[in-house]
Amino acid sequence: MTDTRYILAIDQGTTSSRAIVFDANGRCVAVAQQEFPQHFPNSGWVEHDPEDLWDTVVAVCREALSRVDIANVAAIGITNQRETTVVWDRKTGKAVYNAIVWQDRRTAALCHDLKRRDPELETDVNNRSGLLIDPYFSATKAAWILDHVTGARALAEQGDLAFGTVDSFLLWRLTSGKSHATDATNAARTNLFNIRDNVWDDRLCEIFRVPKRMLPEVKDCAADFGMVDADIFGREIPVLGMAGDQQAAAFGQCCFEPGDIKSTYGTGCFVILNTGDDAVTSQHRLLTTVGYRLNGKTSYAIEGAIFVAGAAVQWLRDGLGIIKSAAESEGLAKSLDDNHGVYLVPAFTGLGAPYWDPDARGAIFGLTRDTGPREFVRAALESVCYQTFDLFEAMAADGVSPKAVRVDGGMVANDWLCQNLSDILDIPVQRPVVTETTALGAAYLAGLQAGIYRDLRHIAENWHMDAEFKPELEAGRRKHLLGGWKSAVKRTMTEQG
Repeated sequence: MTDTRYILAIDQGTTSSRAIVFDANGRCVAVAQQEFPQHFPNSGWVEHDPEDLWDTVVAVCREALSRVDIANVAAIGITNQRETTVVWDRKTGKAVYNAIVWQDRRTAALCHDLKRRDPELETDVNNRSGLLIDPYFSATKAAWILDHVTGARALAEQGDLAFGTVDSFLLWRLTSGKSHATDATNAARTNLFNIRDNVWDDRLCEIFRVPKRMLPEVKDCAADFGMVDADIFGREIPVLGMAGDQQAAAFGQCCFEPGDIKSTYGTGCFVILNTGDDAVTSQHRLLTTVGYRLNGKTSYAIEGAIFVAGAAVQWLRDGLGIIKSAAESEGLAKSLDDNHGVYLVPAFTGLGAPYWDPDARGAIFGLTRDTGPREFVRAALESVCYQTFDLFEAMAADGVSPKAVRVDGGMVANDWLCQNLSDILDIPVQRPVVTETTALGAAYLAGLQAGIYRDLRHIAENWHMDAEFKPELEAGRRKHLLGGWKSAVKRTMTEQG
């Protein structure tokens, strides 16, 4: 008998909100998407209006649901831009300040001060949270809001303010304030959660000065998160799955076994390697994190984060006007046999793993009178591949050398990018039929809780490969290109430092 149930996945990303309805076989049957404004109040600051996040989520969900029989929608899964921080009033549900986005670097000085005051502090933070002391994570963003919004810290101490990553904020709104919760993967990205004990950590809350009373309840990734108010979509629907976007993508790629690895190419690029029961501590500044938690059992992962991937193409489109759409980038990159030594280091919001330099800023090297739009576009795409190589090199130094990588995200529709990535990594790159794996992972989690899927093996039966790209680049040429990249990064960090 055919299972006619649907799952609605809410994918609230950095530049847009999407709603995708999946059937029980993991096929997309309806999709809607809306971009929303980015706000840059100061250099290195990135904000979103939380009302824009909410309004676009509601709009795209209503649009997607209008294309299916809502009576057959069994569950909702939520996935979200991680680390982005919202603080709101429990009485009104209104945010006291704009959402501070994961890319934001305003707390760099605070992070430097913490590390300078106590050189051992970062080791303690890393042992507890798996993370580093860096503006990327949520804790210093929340502290900044409490310190800069008049009266906010006192209200937080009284229990009148709620903290959450975007998933928590949306859940609060969807349930009309009945549910203040998050899942273990999002909690693991705050710098406040002890990933080994699976609890909010008193010492971390003390270090970062975030009152524990603000924090949401932490649940498994597949759990009963609450019921959506009937007034919002026309009927009550349970929220049964939740995961941060990169963990959701790994789940959607069926990376369920230790050693499975995926790389997602959206606004940023994020590589996640499943390490199973073992919370591996990287010796090369990669992050230890929660891959997923089901039935109270945690599966861990190592992660490398690149802050700018698709955002570099967006910059070419919106900032420079070199292209009119991201799709143009493939043809322009293909039209060059060689990029003639032009390198873009897209450190627009600092450098992520393995450098962790929040003060670095973007730079372009190798410009000549012949350099034009094609070279800029190709350099932007190449920078994504080079940065991915840096992550794989760090993993190799930690003793892990993947034999292939599964890729997803909007950028991997670009065949040239996938081939170049394979050439630079020197391993096969596998692209699935469904590249919207972030939303798919959220749907799988909700479907698992709803009983649509029996277990992880049942879900894995849905994964199918669309294309595999194998290395073609001559070894000497590859070494030369990577040498040029390493030099460009070093010069960027030196000159900005």
